[in-house]
Amino acid sequence: MITTSEILQTLQMIDHQKLDVRTITMGISLFSCVTDDENALCTRIYDLITRRAENLVKVGRAIESEFGVPIVNKRIAVTPIALVTGAIKNPVRVARALDKAAKETGVDFIGGYSALVQKGMTAADRRLIESIPQALTETDFMCSSINVGSTRAGINMDAVRLMGQVVKQTAANTADRAGLGCAKLVVFCNAVEDNPFMAGAFHGPGEGDCAVSVGVSGPGVVKVALESVKGRPFDEVAETIKRTAFHITRVGQLVALEASKRLNVPFGIVDLSLAPTPAVGDSVAAILEEMGLEVCGTHGTTAALALLNDAVKKGGVMASSHVGGLSGAFIPVSEDIGMIQAAERGALTLEKLEAMTCVCSVGLDMIAIPGDTTAETISAIIADEAAIGMVNNKTTAVRVIPAPGTKVGDSVEFGGLLGRAPVIPVKEYSAAEFIHRGGRIPAPLHSLRN
Repeated sequence: MITTSEILQTLQMIDHQKLDVRTITMGISLFSCVTDDENALCTRIYDLITRRAENLVKVGRAIESEFGVPIVNKRIAVTPIALVTGAIKNPVRVARALDKAAKETGVDFIGGYSALVQKGMTAADRRLIESIPQALTETDFMCSSINVGSTRAGINMDAVRLMGQVVKQTAANTADRAGLGCAKLVVFCNAVEDNPFMAGAFHGPGEGDCAVSVGVSGPGVVKVALESVKGRPFDEVAETIKRTAFHITRVGQLVALEASKRLNVPFGIVDLSLAPTPAVGDSVAAILEEMGLEVCGTHGTTAALALLNDAVKKGGVMASSHVGGLSGAFIPVSEDIGMIQAAERGALTLEKLEAMTCVCSVGLDMIAIPGDTTAETISAIIADEAAIGMVNNKTTAVRVIPAPGTKVGDSVEFGGLLGRAPVIPVKEYSAAEFIHRGGRIPAPLHSLRN
């Protein structure tokens, strides 16, 4: 039974501590649309999405108004497009259909211009990957993701090499917007099938015809809660975060069940991730600093983040009937005011961020690097991050923006939730020979679990 004090506590979180439901995401299977006729495929995809998600935005706004819970984004995720375009030659036409459907339904983003190539690439996979720069240039609301590795399969280094080139070309194609196209492109290892967060959301082949999932967020709530245990042992810090995560997740569960009922779509999952924004008071970095770090990125940051990530999961898992997605703490540099400030001070480097990804929810996220960074260096960054994911049996990802014309020390403005990013240095030494070997890095021994 929900008590009056719990209701008042939740209202306090919403009104003063920036608690929100970051996204309601409807996942839609496109397998029923498959045909070898390009025109028919695009029409079927558009019609299915607009029919399924016709009321998504309206329902989201109604729940937001009636329950008083901010719902920041309404999104759609679809079947990885490479799985439904095997018989057609121009996947960009499907990208345009997806973008048109997103505009018609009024959602903020649509994800799923994706391919799963952890073990190898089909002709359809390669066509989609090579089309990404054009697709992201010609669309406004569409996001793309590629899974290049897994603990079970190893790392597809041919795909890693290709993705370095794709990121570089996407940045060049959107140079007039500081390489913004790269903000809608993420490269995964161990991608999950039920992630409601962009840019990596897709509706996995193991999912049903349709599902609605929710991603919650509340870094500000956690930060305020920790103020009450200043100077106390880490046991108390962990317990405080767990209790707070429970309250945050209960809000997400409530919204998810209500959206499921009103849309007549099965409830998928609640993603427990703490997703920051550029707003003051909504920062994951601020949580880590509240634990006693002078600035995020100094020694001790990885340990603090490990505690935070674990406690969020332990507290949240009891509050929802179905937990999934990525679930943990995000560290997107441009979207977190504390991360931005730490990077500007030089405390937060690419190497430290890579270490932090070993214990957090995803990986190297929304990081601006110099515009003259080579495709091979980008591929090497992807390979390093994929190796962390593969060996540690966790999801890792890379979303970097080689902002054209920028150098270390510059700042790139993206606006809105994407924020701004200080351009941070990469290693000046080449990994080109390493990347051009190609082939596949074998899966680790502990992948053999059968």
